[in-house]
Amino acid sequence: MFNIERWQEIFEAISKNRLRTFLTGISVASGIFILVILLGAGKGLQNGIEKQFERDAAGIIEVWSGTTTKEFKGLNPGRRVQFRNSDYNQSVQKFEDKLDLRASTNNYWGQSFAYGKESGNYQFRGVDPDYGGIENLTIVQGRYINAKDLESNAKVAVIGMKLKQDLLKDKEAIGEEILINNISFKVVGVFTDPGGEREETRAYLPLTTVQKTFGGGDKISNLFFTLKKTDNYDEALAQSEKFTQDLKDLLKSKNMVAPEDDSGVGVYNSVKDAKQFYDLNLYIRLFFWWVGICTIIAGVVGVSNIMLIIVKERTKEIGIRKALGASPFSIISMILHESIFITTIAGFVGLLASLLLLEFVGPMVQSEFFRNPEVDFGVALTTLILLVFAGAMAGFFPAYRAAKIKPIVALRDE
Repeated sequence: MFNIERWQEIFEAISKNRLRTFLTGISVASGIFILVILLGAGKGLQNGIEKQFERDAAGIIEVWSGTTTKEFKGLNPGRRVQFRNSDYNQSVQKFEDKLDLRASTNNYWGQSFAYGKESGNYQFRGVDPDYGGIENLTIVQGRYINAKDLESNAKVAVIGMKLKQDLLKDKEAIGEEILINNISFKVVGVFTDPGGEREETRAYLPLTTVQKTFGGGDKISNLFFTLKKTDNYDEALAQSEKFTQDLKDLLKSKNMVAPEDDSGVGVYNSVKDAKQFYDLNLYIRLFFWWVGICTIIAGVVGVSNIMLIIVKERTKEIGIRKALGASPFSIISMILHESIFITTIAGFVGLLASLLLLEFVGPMVQSEFFRNPEVDFGVALTTLILLVFAGAMAGFFPAYRAAKIKPIVALRDE
C-alpha cells in the first residue's frame, strides 16, 4: 500500500545525503547507459556484418563442373565435365522436398553491350526465376525474369544499376532495347545487388533464351540451391552437409566422375562459412554484455556502500525507532525503499538517455561494417528490472544489519 509518510521519510533521507545520492545515481545511471549503448553498438556491428555476408548467410549451395584428375571406368583424367539441363532437372527431382530455392545458370563474360552511341563489354547470365532470390537482388525498376519468359524464350533482360548508368545514363530503362552481341533485348527490370557495383554490371536473361540464342544448347554453368530453413544451426549444418554429399554423388555418377575426385564436380556450401558469422556475432554480444554487466555491478556495489554509510549515520535514529516498537521488517523495508528508489530513478534516467542517443545519433553513424545501431526495448526494460532487483539486493544487507542492531547499542552510538 502507498504510505505517504514513508515516502516523505525517504525524500528526507535522500535530501540529507544529496552528494552521496547523486554520486550513487551517476554510478547506476552510467552503468545501464553503457550497457544499453554497448548492446546497441553490438547490434550495429551485427547489422553491418550481416550486410557484408548477406549472400553467404542465406545458406547457398553452389555447384560447378571442373576437370577430372582420376581415371574412372576407362575414362582418362583431364576430362572436362559439362553440366546440362538434365543434371539440374535430376537434382531438383531427387531433392524436391528439401529445397527452398533452386536455379541453374549459363554464364558469359566480356560480351558486347550497346545502346545508342554507348557500348562496352559486360557479363550476362542466363538464369531461372529463383536466381534473383538466391543472389538477394533488389528490383528497383520493373520486374525480374519469370517462368513465362523461359517458356516463350523471351528476349528480355534485367540489368544492374551500374550497367544501366553506363549505357542508358539518366534515361528511363524499362522498355528500352539494348544490343547484346548485336541481338536486341528489351529491358524489363533494373536491380541493385548487396555485392556492390561489380555485380551490378551484369545482365540477367532467361536461361532458355540464352541457350537457344547464343548456341549454348542444353549446357549450364552452375547449379544453385538453398535448403528449407531450420531454427537450429547445428541441424541446418548437418542437413546441408548431407545434401551436399548426396548431390555430389548424384552428379559424379551421372557424369562418370570417380567418387573420390572432387575436381570434376565442385561444391561450395556457404552454411559452413555462416558458422563463423554466427560465432562472431555471439562473441561480440557476449563481450558487450560482460562489459555492461561489470559496469552495472560497480554501480550496485556503490549503492550498497552508500546504504552502509547511511545506516551507520542513522544508527541512533534506528535505535529510537526500535525502542518505540518498530519491527525488524519495518526497518528493513525503510532501507530497501531508499535503495530501490535511488536505483530505479537513476536506472530510468540512464535507460532513457541511452535510448535517445541511439535513436538520434545512431542513424548518423554509418560505415561498411557498422549500421543502424539499435536495442530491443524489451531487452532494455528487462535490464532495468534486473537492475532494480540488484539494487534491492544491494540494500538488503545493510538493511538486515540495521534490523539486527539492539536499541541500547544504537542509542549509545556517537
